[in-house]
Amino acid sequence: MIIAIDGPAGSGKSTVAKQVAKMLDFHYLDTGAMYRSVAWCALERGVDLSDADALARIAADERIEFAHEAGNPIATGVAIAGKDCTHDIRTPRVDRVVSTVSAVPAVREALVEQQRAIAADDDIAMEGRDIGTVVFPNAEVKIFLTASPEERARRRALQNAEKGYGETDPAVILADIIARDKADSSREVAPLKPADDAIELDTTGMTIDEVCERIASIAAEKRV
Repeated sequence: MIIAIDGPAGSGKSTVAKQVAKMLDFHYLDTGAMYRSVAWCALERGVDLSDADALARIAADERIEFAHEAGNPIATGVAIAGKDCTHDIRTPRVDRVVSTVSAVPAVREALVEQQRAIAADDDIAMEGRDIGTVVFPNAEVKIFLTASPEERARRRALQNAEKGYGETDPAVILADIIARDKADSSREVAPLKPADDAIELDTTGMTIDEVCERIASIAAEKRV
């Protein structure tokens, strides 16, 4: 079974997908980390972000690897081209450019190919912005998470503060979220939108546990 969880920046997709994977004993694939890894690699190499061909070469040629501990469905690290970038991909520097990188058609094609290969033989919980519409249009469970921009900014600020890295000013994060929402929803390739058969969950005012229990219940119904 594939559980596809889509939604805008800061909607809680990663946290929810990880917890659902643990609850159901699924594997979790962080697709956002893959796009962030390509963006980070491009920045490190001084690649012009308007050079779509150069970005596509990174996505196609450089292997993205996730580190796992035995028995843990959640990756503990990520590397691209053999270089660990686990923390670096979560910085404001990458936040500002990842939408630009992920909008390149050839970048998406290369990473979607990797995502489909990874999910070929396992029960997978995946999150992103086009999992249910493009990557796995036949996923058994499709969820579209959302929340108000202010709520998403508040959550992201708390999350970054707990991790000890990334922007923690809600006002700065809110401005970034609004800009990313516009970029993600208006891009020509795989724009952010719910799949026609997705279940939309507005998580404003809901706890993580409440959201995860709802998704687990939906998955259980699909299993019958």
